[in-house]
Amino acid sequence: MLGHGAGGGVQAPDLVAATEAARSEEIAVALVEQPYRVAGRRSPARAPQLDASWIAVVERLRARELEELPLFVGGRSLGARVACRTAEDTVAVAVLCLAFPLQPPGRSSPSRLPELDAVTVPTLVVQGERDPYGVPPPGPAREVVTVAGDHGLKKDTVAVGAAVQAWLARVVPQKSTR
Repeated sequence: MLGHGAGGGVQAPDLVAATEAARSEEIAVALVEQPYRVAGRRSPARAPQLDASWIAVVERLRARELEELPLFVGGRSLGARVACRTAEDTVAVAVLCLAFPLQPPGRSSPSRLPELDAVTVPTLVVQGERDPYGVPPPGPAREVVTVAGDHGLKKDTVAVGAAVQAWLARVVPQKSTR
């Protein structure tokens, strides 16, 4: 399951690249449009509402389409944050973060690194090398790959897809057990 960023939808180039990479590994992908976007609003809801919506979608998919399948969650930017915050509640087996917004540029807001650090399952962060939100450090279960570009991850979507595909090949159970 992949979610979008605050200002865009599931058609973002990096999400498309990640989706294609997963499908090349014979992994089904559910792209989730947040309810605020479906309702036509531009601004995201607060974190508790975003997280509750995400969990509700996971529960619905787990009851039907994803029943008994290992769940990988993730997204770009805001979607990555939601996936991290809900990884434990959704019993995710891995998390994919595209352009994780570590520290808002020009603000004195606290770092969002604790959201990443709370994830204990295998995690991949794909970040633009010039992302104004910063690049998070690797962690015990977290691999960080930098690619050419900024927060949009549009400059080298081939590299984004390659990073995702290589990671999936390492962390997904063998095809015979999928």
